[in-house]
Amino acid sequence: MAKKTYVLDTNLYLTDANCFKKFGKNDILLPLKVLEEIDKHKKRQDGVGANARQAIRLLDELRTKGNLHKGIRIDKGLGIIRAVFSDTSFLPQELDKNEPDNIIIAAALKEREENPDKKVAIVSLDINLRVRCDSLGLECVDYSENQVVAREENIYTGTTKRLFDDQIIDRFYAGEEIFIDPEDKGLLPNQFIMLVSSANEKKTALSRFINYNKPLRKVQEHKKGIWGVKPRNKEQQFALDLLLDPEVPIISLIGAAGCGKTLLAIAAGMAQTLEDEGKEPIYKKLVVSRPVMPMGRDIGFLPGTLEEKMAPWLAPIQDNLKFLMGDDRVALEMYTERGLIEIEALTYIRGRSIANAFIIIDEAQNLTIHELKTIITRVGEGTKIILTGDVEQIDNVYIDARSSGLTYALEKFKPYELAGHITLQKGERSKVATLAAKIL
Repeated sequence: MAKKTYVLDTNLYLTDANCFKKFGKNDILLPLKVLEEIDKHKKRQDGVGANARQAIRLLDELRTKGNLHKGIRIDKGLGIIRAVFSDTSFLPQELDKNEPDNIIIAAALKEREENPDKKVAIVSLDINLRVRCDSLGLECVDYSENQVVAREENIYTGTTKRLFDDQIIDRFYAGEEIFIDPEDKGLLPNQFIMLVSSANEKKTALSRFINYNKPLRKVQEHKKGIWGVKPRNKEQQFALDLLLDPEVPIISLIGAAGCGKTLLAIAAGMAQTLEDEGKEPIYKKLVVSRPVMPMGRDIGFLPGTLEEKMAPWLAPIQDNLKFLMGDDRVALEMYTERGLIEIEALTYIRGRSIANAFIIIDEAQNLTIHELKTIITRVGEGTKIILTGDVEQIDNVYIDARSSGLTYALEKFKPYELAGHITLQKGERSKVATLAAKIL
């Protein structure tokens, strides 16, 4: 493969400080405008700011090896990184020559003009920038380093089907231990298997696979419901089975609007946190949060307390809690005042160590890999964390379903028995909501 020269957009450094080390023997151009843009973000107290500071430190370390203006070998076996000036005269007159993206494009056009024998390409997470480059005849590619799946439809669902003899399904219902043949490779810990009779496809059983040395575990039906919430389909049954299992401390639930992922998670959290019918709680408190977009930015100079500022962002969580409480505002306020229920701004979870808690991070699809890592590493002893979201409703402009922190987490954790995942397929909010999610 011919050697290339890559111009990395600012957003790469702000999502992955080590990005310039991930292009093998290819060379990297560093427009001065990119350095200026990175500098603007270094004081932010979030994942973007942390990456900006780390990128600056890494580039400063390289200076000990040589001169960025002349070019420095990034590492043994890697290419050269070189700082360059931009010349906006290379831009067509229609483009604003003061716009940062266009100045970065100008650097690439200048390099291609001065070195016609080299292949020059821009790498960016910005879709519009990629379209602009293509319009100028300049190669521009997406950053695939953070993409854990090639296509959205390849995202792990947490479920599968297997054909079994009719007698085996009868034995499973009778309480006998049924093991999966080790030759049946590819199954993952806490993956749910629908056993289907080879004689009658309508005869099925729902089970959870742990590993090849343990028998299949029967999925509980929860006919009485959890805090008044009854599972309406098999995926919701699977979700509750994981949510109520203290041996699986990290759960991810994805699905379209109205599939019940947040409601199920909060109901399971309340059932295991609040005293109910004399049962001893498993966790000391329920912590529910969601990202304020953009993640980590100051939530504003609005008047009022933190809670009043956060109210619009956390309204969907409040709606679910009120529904489960039977609209009993007094009970909800009592639990909140006692510290049994915390509705927390995600920005302020950084730096905390939360132990013996049931944590729910809603709308997790908008988190970058770094932000999600920051959150999960806050988990203390005895804590269970639930990540919920819809990868088809991502508001963060620099990530998509393949590179979202939520997708990254579920794909990376899926080989481990500490984690479980379910993709909820059916909408249960209302017929209108289900139809809207499907056709709009």
